[in-house]
Amino acid sequence: MDINFRAVIAAATSSFVLGGIWYSPLLFLKPWTAAMGRSEDQSQAHSAKTFALAFAFAMLSAILFAGLLGPAPEFLDAVRTGLLVGFGFVAASFGINYQFADRPLSAWFVDGGFHSAQFVLYGVVLGLWH
Repeated sequence: MDINFRAVIAAATSSFVLGGIWYSPLLFLKPWTAAMGRSEDQSQAHSAKTFALAFAFAMLSAILFAGLLGPAPEFLDAVRTGLLVGFGFVAASFGINYQFADRPLSAWFVDGGFHSAQFVLYGVVLGLWH
């Protein structure tokens, strides 16, 4: 695979920043914690291990997404592929799991929305930076 690893690191980092904003009081912390039956304190208290593993998974998904796109994707194709992967594969898979785990649809909207936005953001970064 011909991958621009600087762009991959930037994509993974952008996802991490997006997650920090997405699951903050500015956006969806309150509805997500309510849907998951957690307190805001429980939802904001994470260990270094949690953050390290989350970034490792963001790197893995960014590397594989970059491999899927190829070395010089057209911007709109990269963004469109990000939306298809994020919503069509990741969010849809979460939807299946959430049904069997009896999680509310509101939690799926927050989590599925994040992963849809995450892959669109990957598409933006990788589509602009060859």
